[in-house]
Amino acid sequence: MEPGRTRRLATAVVALFALSACTASAPPQPAPPPSPEGVLAIKVDNTVPGRPPVGVEAADVVYIEPVEGGLSRMLALYESRLPPRVGPVRSARETDLELLPQFGRPTLAYSGAAPELVEAITQAPIEPVTDKIAPEGFTRDDARKIPYNLFVRPEALPRGAPWPEQARFPRGPAPEDGTPAPSQETSYEAARITFDWSEPDGRWVLSMDGRPVNSAAGTPLGGPTVVFQEVPITMSGISDTAGTVSPVAASTGEGAATMFRDGKAYEGRWSRPSPQDPTRFTGPDGQPLPFADGQVWIVLVGA
Repeated sequence: MEPGRTRRLATAVVALFALSACTASAPPQPAPPPSPEGVLAIKVDNTVPGRPPVGVEAADVVYIEPVEGGLSRMLALYESRLPPRVGPVRSARETDLELLPQFGRPTLAYSGAAPELVEAITQAPIEPVTDKIAPEGFTRDDARKIPYNLFVRPEALPRGAPWPEQARFPRGPAPEDGTPAPSQETSYEAARITFDWSEPDGRWVLSMDGRPVNSAAGTPLGGPTVVFQEVPITMSGISDTAGTVSPVAASTGEGAATMFRDGKAYEGRWSRPSPQDPTRFTGPDGQPLPFADGQVWIVLVGA
């Protein structure tokens, strides 16, 4: 990629975070110091060679987002508890840089990024951490093949700023309406994502391409609340080593969303004016959709 195009890309991504600034000439604000009780986001593989994943079942929120080749990856956010190990850790994407600022200034643990994205990562309101920056927080698993053998030791990494209260999802009883939906499915070009309701467990169980996904500990992945958030997905100016263009899922703006809980589907909307604003999920009456207690999964689906 030519240098001019690279600079334009970094400038465009960084500009997303300036929406709430008063003027373009305002002096930059110092980053808040890391908090031991802050947010840690970890980029995790979600393909067959990277399975079984480790530590994802302990996350508070898990996003599934599209990546190049029509595949998907997970972005796991931790606050309430930290597992001993998480991974396999993979590289960051443009999607992460717009998605994460709503959670304060979280630490993002990842394995690297395309050269064109490095400047934008350093300018984004996150605390980036790789095995080069904090080698004590990463480990290799010799039983797995590269690039699926890098793992994070969360306790050894700095935590980002505390999770903002306004960014927490509202919890409460399910709305009175709702359509029975024992199974729901969506897909990217090369990844089929299915959540099946398990009444005995009171949670949705994840399958990828028709196969259940279990953690390394044998726990089926999934949670009590799943959201399909419909977002614009466009192609970026960044390609991987094979020349495949990386998609970008936009998480600001507004659009349709479907929340699944208690075996039912609840149609609604999502809105988020800027990267610093939290995402609001509302029902047809404009009132917030209440999430069930426990882990939340959000799938970024093409609108």
